[in-house]
Amino acid sequence: MTRQMTGAKMVVQALKDQGVDTVFGYPGGAVLPVYDEIFQQNDIRHILVRHEQGAIHAAEGYARSTGKPGVALVTSGPGATNAVTGLTDALMDSIPLVVFSGQVPTFMIGTDAFQEADTVGITRPCTKHNWLVKDTDKLSETIHQAFHVATSGRPGPVLIDLPKDVQFADGEYTPPAKAKVSHYQPKVKASIEEINDIVALIEKAERPVFYTGGGVINSGPGASQLLRELVDATGIPVTSTLMGLGAYPASGRHWLGMLGMHGLYEANMAMHGCDLMVNIGARFDDRITGRIQDFSPNSKKVHIDIDPSSINKIIRVDLPVIGDVGHVLEDVLKVWKSRGRRKQDLSAWWKQIDGWRDVRCLTYQPSETVIKPQYALERLEALTKGMDRYVTTEVGQHQMWAAQFLGFEDPNRWMTSGGLGTMGYGFPASIGVQLAHPESLVINVAGEASWLMNMQEMGTAVQYRLPVKQFILNNERLGMVRQWQQLLHGERYSSSWSEALPDFVKLAEAFGAKGILCKDPKDLDDAIMEMLEYDGPVIFDCLVEKHENCFPMIPSGKPHNEMLLGEASVEGAIRSDGAVLV
Repeated sequence: MTRQMTGAKMVVQALKDQGVDTVFGYPGGAVLPVYDEIFQQNDIRHILVRHEQGAIHAAEGYARSTGKPGVALVTSGPGATNAVTGLTDALMDSIPLVVFSGQVPTFMIGTDAFQEADTVGITRPCTKHNWLVKDTDKLSETIHQAFHVATSGRPGPVLIDLPKDVQFADGEYTPPAKAKVSHYQPKVKASIEEINDIVALIEKAERPVFYTGGGVINSGPGASQLLRELVDATGIPVTSTLMGLGAYPASGRHWLGMLGMHGLYEANMAMHGCDLMVNIGARFDDRITGRIQDFSPNSKKVHIDIDPSSINKIIRVDLPVIGDVGHVLEDVLKVWKSRGRRKQDLSAWWKQIDGWRDVRCLTYQPSETVIKPQYALERLEALTKGMDRYVTTEVGQHQMWAAQFLGFEDPNRWMTSGGLGTMGYGFPASIGVQLAHPESLVINVAGEASWLMNMQEMGTAVQYRLPVKQFILNNERLGMVRQWQQLLHGERYSSSWSEALPDFVKLAEAFGAKGILCKDPKDLDDAIMEMLEYDGPVIFDCLVEKHENCFPMIPSGKPHNEMLLGEASVEGAIRSDGAVLV
């Protein structure tokens, strides 16, 4: 039996059939028919954000913490263009989103009509795929295809542009089971020959490393469990990109910590010195590789990835394996066990790694008079460890310190902007996470500069009574910019601070939230507990050391074995700028 309905009703019905329960959006003239249909039902809740960029980041937070696609609804013209940053962020970090944008009526497209923009053209480079729907009969099937494309293969954002007359017109609704999606079926299984080759390389390696990325988490919780089993079965050390934190537990015996530009010394040195590197769901981002010609120079390289375009794109590998991480890990584990393999004798390799650990690369100079940002995060970790906790971040020094000092035992608990490095990501993302997990503790670790980029979403947090905690490490500087200017640009601090910051406590109160100011290390624990115990949104203004640098640091264009360390670390000669070159 066919079902006739308006295009606007199709949108809502298709969302219900796809299991969507939350939509983030901001209304406008070109999407009012859809908003009218949302008003007339109770199955899908709409979250009114204060800016379209906030809608996309909130949908990202929802998606990354649940594993389900995030959904956003914006109007035409500036509504769509405001969403571009979020779409690009999701594309870079492989986050499944389905975004609906309003469009002027089909007969007005190309006339420079009010709030018209070439949304499909603008968003083509920053989406996995997009559609302009001009026929209401094709709308529902297009929506079902969009969900399939967003969540299959390497996840990513998709966009559907909805002309207003298509929303008003009647058409035939196609249910998900009848939608044609067979044209996009990414390869998920590796061949048995490839699996055997991976196992053979592991068997022969004397200094192996598992290099894991966000692809492990995107593959689902089963992939993270399989990774843990494989690491335990082989005894191989494991490291991760910024996006992969939590796939292997931070308390695990084989955990090296994060690698890359601000990764741990032992992780980077192990990557540089290994004889086998198995890349599992990472894309050889430049923040990880450093100088390409010197990246892991003496190793055999395996790359497991569901995206064929990522293979040999940056680093040439010896064994490319196209497939879903979960499927490949499952098969590798089966073959490993079927061969009766016991853990190799990697004692010499672990002894070398333990020597690198002795450098204590995260050591910093404590202070009794000013809060060091590392200390603030150590105390936040200590006071929230073991809680049902989700963490989002903005972008900058605080983001790297959070990755270094906060431990993640499970996947989907850490939401940060990796590839695009989007300031303003963390606050709206924390809103999306809190809506998905209303009983959980959600903390956004922020810098004052990043946080101000989407500060308007305090209105959203207060309106929906979301107890998100905004933990701002306030150094009154664009911290990472200032650090680079100090270390790489002759201490010429060009426009890296603001002379007009708000009073964050008063700002919180103006929105109807709670504000807390802390500037004395002796008061920090009590202040953090006050934040945690308050049943509502909080802005925590933590005044920290203004000129603290984030170490370790691989300077741009340098290899992994040329790291800058803080002066409190064990090895190296202290330089005049307070860094240690190892």
